[in-house]
Amino acid sequence: MVHEWITLEDMGHGIFVPFLAGYIAWRDRDRILAQPVRGSWWGLVLVVIGFFQMIAGFLGADFFIARTAFLLALLGILFTTLGWPIVKALAFPLFVLLFMIRLPLFIYSQITFPLQILASTLAEHALGVLGIPVLREGNVLELASQKLSVVEACSGIRSLMSLGLLSLIYGYFFDSRKWMKWVLLLSSVPIAILANAFRVTLTGIISEYKKEFAEGVYHSLEGWVIFMVSLVILVIVHQLISRVAALVEKRR
Repeated sequence: MVHEWITLEDMGHGIFVPFLAGYIAWRDRDRILAQPVRGSWWGLVLVVIGFFQMIAGFLGADFFIARTAFLLALLGILFTTLGWPIVKALAFPLFVLLFMIRLPLFIYSQITFPLQILASTLAEHALGVLGIPVLREGNVLELASQKLSVVEACSGIRSLMSLGLLSLIYGYFFDSRKWMKWVLLLSSVPIAILANAFRVTLTGIISEYKKEFAEGVYHSLEGWVIFMVSLVILVIVHQLISRVAALVEKRR
């Protein structure tokens, strides 16, 4: 039986990314507008490259190339009209815009299957420790009551992307240290992977006791709850890192 975990990306979190990036730029408008305007015609080179890249993307049915072409053209327009100092000041909101673009298919396919295997392996060990008989064949967990297939939707890549975006936004609003944003982004990777493995484990446990609760709306709610737990863990990790950093500063 195939179970899917609904995440923010399934609901189209990319729609909200431009608004988040725009709000961040507006919030930092004083710092951005304080930069000198030094437009350069060299930025048109990026606009032209972006134009042809978009055509190539549509002709080749490669939407990743077509979508990144828009960002490249936007960067070129900003560089042409406003110059490098302002583009540099806009680096963070421009980076956030990358999260509205799905990973290219060849990278997505290379990442998802190892994540499927990792999630099913961790779930197998966890269920074994809990005394629940389970046999794993690749990404399929065979329980006494049914088979659980950890398909692409259960690989955790979608929740990883969503949690990565939220880690950057959280770091921006709740910590002024620039390095903390990237530390939280890196921390979101193991958190998302472990949370996904826990979800698969929990699905296996629930299906053994009440099969109906591991399907449909209950399973969807399970995914949302675990994603919220991932956010709480991210906040806890932030607090721990902040305390360690404070201790290091005191010793200096």
